Amino acid sequence: MTKTAMTKTPLTIAVDGTFSSGKGTLSKRLATHYGVAHLDTGKLYRAVARDVLAAGGSVDDAKTAAKIASSIDASTLDDPFLKSGGMGSAASKVSVHPPVRAALLAFQRDFAAKGAVLDGRDIGTVICPDADVKLFVDADQEVRAERRYKELRGYGEDVTLESVLSDLRERDHRDMNRAVAPLKPAVDAHLLDTTHLSIDAAVSSAIILIDAVLNAKAQG
Repeated sequence: MTKTAMTKTPLTIAVDGTFSSGKGTLSKRLATHYGVAHLDTGKLYRAVARDVLAAGGSVDDAKTAAKIASSIDASTLDDPFLKSGGMGSAASKVSVHPPVRAALLAFQRDFAAKGAVLDGRDIGTVICPDADVKLFVDADQEVRAERRYKELRGYGEDVTLESVLSDLRERDHRDMNRAVAPLKPAVDAHLLDTTHLSIDAAVSSAIILIDAVLNAKAQG
């Protein structure tokens, strides 16, 4: 059954999950499959962190970070520097500031309103609570650390697996315990564990799950 036959348009899919669980690559593939746009919301926070640091500020300064977030330039989200390990850690620190999250809320909701797959940490719980389908992607910490290690080494970064795992554990704790929009599955989210799945297998599993949800809604 086609997408248009299964559900109304625009279609919104919320993909939340832990760092390096594969949700970003999965979301891109899902967006292509369903013919909608994709937004990696984590890049918004990375861009804020990048611009704060470039201006000589501190990622711990909520006021400065929020001001930059309110005028973020979406055309810079493809900057390869945003995928670096340093930007990942800085983004995690910027994202704990409530004013920063508030400043980026409208941008994300406006993007979703046109039909999209959004991935991040609070899409199903805060950004798109009425999304057609919500996924929560996770994997064992050691597996995620290995994936991130290989990614960073591929970028030419001099890191160790131990340091990557330590950083990942710290980020998990910070994401799950922040006061505003902590990382957690939405009550109606569907869990996808990618620990033992290749990206192709994860995409196939996600499509089967999403289609089942959309079919059930169309029939209900």
